[in-house]
Amino acid sequence: MNLRPWLLTGAPAATIWIRLAAAIVFINEGVLKVIDPGAYAVGRFTKIGIPLPEVMGPFVTGVELVGGVLLLVGLATRFAAITLAIEMVVALISTKLPILLGHGLLGFAAPTAKPGLLSMVHEARTDVAMLCATIFLALVGAGERSLDARLRRN
Repeated sequence: MNLRPWLLTGAPAATIWIRLAAAIVFINEGVLKVIDPGAYAVGRFTKIGIPLPEVMGPFVTGVELVGGVLLLVGLATRFAAITLAIEMVVALISTKLPILLGHGLLGFAAPTAKPGLLSMVHEARTDVAMLCATIFLALVGAGERSLDARLRRN
């Protein structure tokens, strides 16, 4: 299997700042899920209607921790970014779309926040920023200050 296309990047070295910002958020969220799964993982997933919360809680925790660390060091960046972008899409559909609609959707719980567009955008600001960051990294790669770039050069 040729991994070279996954390591190529035309992104500038400054891309490290996007990786750093996204990594901090994802690692923090993963750590919170480890420290207090009742509030941030299994318990929260049960409350909002995520199927199989006792499986999905640890799975999402792992995705956030491993993906966040991969972004931080710039290793397998495109793969990590795609995986984390998918997680953000699920988060937006399961927790933010019900706020926009004002009711539960597809088995996901009804919102606790005031319904409507402005409320949804307010609640979704971090998710949208993380989705944009991960899509950017999936498209351009890790940048020159990354393990991907170092592996590509070797």
